[in-house]
Amino acid sequence: MRVPCVGAVVVDDEGRLLVVRRGRPPGQGLWSLPGGRVEPGEADADAVVREVLEETGLDVTVGRLIGAVTRPGPGGVTYDIRDYAAVMAGGGLRPGDDADEVRWVTPDALRALPTTPGLLDALTEWSVLTRSDRFGR
Repeated sequence: MRVPCVGAVVVDDEGRLLVVRRGRPPGQGLWSLPGGRVEPGEADADAVVREVLEETGLDVTVGRLIGAVTRPGPGGVTYDIRDYAAVMAGGGLRPGDDADEVRWVTPDALRALPTTPGLLDALTEWSVLTRSDRFGR
């Protein structure tokens, strides 16, 4: 079974990336982009806005598709994940829903965290994660 999912690449004015520590499987205890499943009939952009708000307390405006990956899940599920650029539009940073913690990180800080499998590779391939001390948008 294939499950459509979305994620948000949110970079602040200081060049830091918004990440969440997963509070539930899959990836419990690991850091990743905020995001999750697309509900039936829901547009990707609406799912990104909903998931970011639920997990981080932040309102975002969704931009272009940055990249897509597939990841295996439990019980033979395959997650089809589409990650979108997003810009913070308001709200207050706080963990919620299935996130244990949420923070803004520099590239070096992200590299030092235990992240979900393939996250760093995907962000590098999409030129979001570069060798600089800031994230690209």
